[in-house]
Order: sequence, then C-alpha cells, then structure tokens
Amino acid sequence: MFSVLVANPKGGSGKSTLSTNLAGYYACQGKKVMLGDVDKQQSSLAWLARRPEGLAPISGWEIAAGEPARPPKGTQVAILDSPAGLHGKKLDALIRRVDRILVPIQPSPFDMWASESFLGQLLEEKAVRKARVFLGVVAMRVDPRTRSARELEVFLSRYDIPVIGWLRDAQSYVRAAGEGLSIYDMPEGRTRKERESLASVVSWLGGAEPDHWFDK
Repeated sequence: MFSVLVANPKGGSGKSTLSTNLAGYYACQGKKVMLGDVDKQQSSLAWLARRPEGLAPISGWEIAAGEPARPPKGTQVAILDSPAGLHGKKLDALIRRVDRILVPIQPSPFDMWASESFLGQLLEEKAVRKARVFLGVVAMRVDPRTRSARELEVFLSRYDIPVIGWLRDAQSYVRAAGEGLSIYDMPEGRTRKERESLASVVSWLGGAEPDHWFDK
C-alpha cells in the first residue's frame, strides 16, 4: 500500500482540498483508494459523505467495535488528512505509516511563521532523515510568478524542502468540494488549469505507475 500524509499545523492551509483531490485523482486512475480523515473537524469525511454514487469509489476507514481504524482490505493508496496542531507521538505514529508527506502552505507571513517549527520537527524525524519517507511542500492559492511565491521559496530554502506544486486560487476547488467531487470528476475542459497545477504533485508522488505501488 502506498500512503501519503497531508499535514500542516495551521488550520485553513488547504489540507482537505489537497487530500480530497489527490484521492479523486487516484480513484479515477482505477486504484482502490482510502481517504483517512484524522482531523477532528472531519472535513474530508464530510466530503466523502457527499460523494455521488456512480463516481470512481473512495473508501473511508474500516472501523470495527473495539478495534483500531484500518484501511479496507486491498487498499492500494491511502491519503491521510491530518489535524491542525499535529505533533509529538501522534505525528511520529503517522509518519511511521506513510511513504510521502505533503505540507500545504499558503505564502502569507502568518502561514510561514506557523509552519517553521513544524517543518523543523519533520526534518528531525528519523524516517525523513534516513530518506524512508519523502517530504515536499505544496504552495496553496498562489501564482508561482508572484512576489509572494518567491518569498515562500526563500523561506523554504532555509530547510532544503522542495516546492513540488503551485495550486492557484480557483473556484473549481470550492464547487467540487461542496458536491463531494474532485476536479477529476468534473469536465476536463473546466478544470484543465487545476489539473495542470496538480500534475507536478502527482508526478512527485509517483503518479499511477505500477512500480510505485508496494506493500509496506
């Protein structure tokens, strides 16, 4: 199973937007996908409950009385949407279960300041230092040609963390979320720019090539 943790200590950073659209991408590629919401707000779970029948299926946690939540049997891709303020043992436990970590950050001073200690903590994790888990940042609601984008890159250069994608501020994400859709469930002509923006993220994660799927 290939697993991705989407994490940021600040609420409103775009974790659920990124998580739901990645889950939608892999589902549309024919993968058996689980979207695991470990956020108290349960935003991704609410999205999943609105997902129309007939679309590429996405599962939630498999929950049995007295047992820990688990991915459904046969899951190939697990996307984990994490809570704000994630740290300590809970963060350690999640990192041990994943292959990639995505940190969505908006290029505002407040968002960058809020992410400083979290990024430092991630880089100190043994799995990250030993390159067993790979870490990348996704810039949210920003045009890469702007001054704020350059300031974000300067900020991240202190940590030697790559910006692997730039997601623009688009109403397509808002409309999709309200209907339980991803941009990949909407007409391609209406979401072409959004798909192009996410293409570099998908490429960094490994796309949908068979060689990238493995049991852990």
